[in-house]
Amino acid sequence: IAGRIDRDGSFHTFTYAASYLARPDALSLYLPELPLVDQVIDPLAGDIAGCLRDAAPDGWGQRVIENDHASNSDASYSLGILDFLLRASPDRVGCLGFSSSRDVTPTAEYVPATLADLMASADRVEAGEALDPEIDRALILNSSPGGAYPKAFLRDDSRSLIAKFSSRSDSRPVLKGEFVAMDLARQAGIEVAAVTFTGVLGRDVLLVERFDRPPSGGRRAFVSALTILGLDEIGARHATYWEFADIIRARFTDPDATLRELFARITFNILVSNTDDHARNHGAFWDGRQLTLTPAYDICPQPRIGGEQQQAMAIGSDGYRLSQLAGCLERAGTYHLDQRDAREIVDHQVDVIHANWNDACDAAEMTDVERSQFWKREFLNPFVFEGY
Repeated sequence: IAGRIDRDGSFHTFTYAASYLARPDALSLYLPELPLVDQVIDPLAGDIAGCLRDAAPDGWGQRVIENDHASNSDASYSLGILDFLLRASPDRVGCLGFSSSRDVTPTAEYVPATLADLMASADRVEAGEALDPEIDRALILNSSPGGAYPKAFLRDDSRSLIAKFSSRSDSRPVLKGEFVAMDLARQAGIEVAAVTFTGVLGRDVLLVERFDRPPSGGRRAFVSALTILGLDEIGARHATYWEFADIIRARFTDPDATLRELFARITFNILVSNTDDHARNHGAFWDGRQLTLTPAYDICPQPRIGGEQQQAMAIGSDGYRLSQLAGCLERAGTYHLDQRDAREIVDHQVDVIHANWNDACDAAEMTDVERSQFWKREFLNPFVFEGY
C-alpha cells in the first residue's frame, strides 16, 4: 500500500502510508506532485493529483463504467473520480492499483473474449443499451483506456494490447487512416507503439501493443504530458510544446535526443493532419527520479475543413501553432536543432510518406476511394508546405 486518497469537499488529498515511507526502495508516485513526505498532500492543480488522475479512465472508459452503473438497480448517485478509479480495469494504463480497503488487493483479473464479443458489447454501449453483467463482463472489466473511440484491453499470447473498434457512426475509415499514419511514422524513424490492422465481422479493428507492459513482465509507471506540465483538465488548453520542451531539457533522460524526437513528432503530426495532439496524447515513463518519453500513440489524421489548420498545442513561445512546416523550422532552436537539421527531419518524413504510401494503404486494406479521401487532404495537404 503506497498511500490513501481522501475526499475533502471537491478536492482529493493524498497521504503516504508510514509502512511505504519506511521502505528503502520507496518511489515517489510522481514529483513534484507527491514527494515522499509524512503529511497530507494537496493537489497542485485541479481536484486530484495528476498522476492519480492519469490512472483513471476518461472518454470511452468512463462511458462503459457509467453504462454499467446505470444498468444496476442501486444507481442512485452520480459517479465521481474515486468511483472511476475503483471501477476501472485493474489492468489500467501505468502501474497504480486502487482499492476501497487496505485488506483488498487489486488484482488484474482478465476475462478472455473474442474481438467479435468485445465489439458487440461496445456496440451496445454506443447504442445506449444496458450492459449485461455476464454477457458483457469482458468489456466491463477490460475497458478503461481513455479517448472517445470504443476500445478494450486484450491479451494475445504474450502481448498486452489495446483493441480499437470502428464506430457505427463513422463516415470515413478512421482506423485505417490511423494505422497508415502510425505505420508511416515508424518507417520515418519515429518511435511509435506497434500496431496491427485487422477486421471483425466486416468492421475495422486496430490492435495497439501496450508499451507500459514490458514483454518480460511487470508494469511501468506512466504520467501524461498534462501532468508533467502541471495542468488539470480545465487548464489543458494552455498546454504547449515549447513548455514541454523546457521540462525535457531539465528532467528527461537523454534530453537532446528526446527534443529531436519531439520535434519529429510535431512535424509528422502536421504532415498527416493529426491536430488531436493535445497533452493527454503525449506521455512519459517515470522511474522515481527521471522521465523518459513513451512511444508515440494516437497519431490519427483529423478531417480537414478548408485549408488553414492549427495544432492543439503551441509550438513556439510566441504562441505559434499553425500546421505549417516553415513555422516549425523557424522555431527549431527550441528543440536544440538548427534549421538544417530540422529540414533534414522533415524532408525525410516527406520522402518516406511518398515512397511507402501505397504499401501502407495496402496493409490497411484501403480501397482507391478511401485513399483519395486521405491523400493530399489529410496526408501532405498543400497548406502545410506554404512558405517551406
